[in-house]
Amino acid sequence: MTDQSVTPINAYDITRDGTVQTVTSTWPSCISAGDYRWLHFDLTDPKFTNWAEDRLPRVAAKALLQSETRPRCEATDDGMILNLRGVNLNAGAEVEDMISVRLWVTDGLIVSARRHRIYAIDAIRADIDAGHPPKSIAAFLAALTFGLTKRIEKVSVGLEEDTDTLEDMSFDDKNPALENLSDMRQTIIKIRRFVRPQAEALLVLGEGNVWPLEPLDASHLRETINRNQRTLEELDATSDRLSAIQQHQDAKAATALGRNTYVLSIIAAIFLPLGFLTGLFGINVGGMPLISSDVGFWVVSGACLTIGIGVMLVFRFLRWL
Repeated sequence: MTDQSVTPINAYDITRDGTVQTVTSTWPSCISAGDYRWLHFDLTDPKFTNWAEDRLPRVAAKALLQSETRPRCEATDDGMILNLRGVNLNAGAEVEDMISVRLWVTDGLIVSARRHRIYAIDAIRADIDAGHPPKSIAAFLAALTFGLTKRIEKVSVGLEEDTDTLEDMSFDDKNPALENLSDMRQTIIKIRRFVRPQAEALLVLGEGNVWPLEPLDASHLRETINRNQRTLEELDATSDRLSAIQQHQDAKAATALGRNTYVLSIIAAIFLPLGFLTGLFGINVGGMPLISSDVGFWVVSGACLTIGIGVMLVFRFLRWL
């Protein structure tokens, strides 16, 4: 695309028979019926804003350029707006910081944009470069939604396995603190924030009313929708399991605290009369008994021992010990 003010990440013309050609002509050009052009852009390119506002309908440009998006699938008079999310698998990133891909789709054209690398897009590009492109727009959408869902599903399975480990650890008294528990709960909360509306967007797309679908593409989308819904249910179940683990940990902590408090209370109760007795004999006033006796210390010590044993026996009789 030598005459364009912005350079896309990739630009292909794809025909119905699977022929792929890298775009070098002025956009837009004439596309034969059934063929389509895919233009993929980097939203961080400062030139893309002007390009989108000049080339695209106002609604489409606004949908692609907005700072924050949530998954949605909506038809407009000029085409379809499709916003999707995928887990962040880039190096050094957190998977729960789900990244968006925004698409503007019309008859014969797909314009997509993203801020960060999306591996589902990379997989489609790799298939195209290998000579196996999606032969229609509907097939492209099916491949993209499947790629995003498959990677979300993989992350969900990993969280489920980590939860299994935490459950085993929670019943081991040698592991009283589960440091990853809070982080995992936060991860699931962030992922579910986008997976739930994405499920709704995929349902709208799969109905075929917003964009026409061939039977095979519709079947692929239904499978993707089913996997996405199953992943959402697994995330909900994992979240509930983590909540149960947290409650179990809280109950263990409360039990330990109550036990320790009880032991300290018993000790305090035993030493209360002994403290009173020793305090009474330590007031240093005239007339205190046993002051001049050589066995006074042993008498008082024996009395304290006797009182302590007596208090313990009373507690045992009352079943406080």
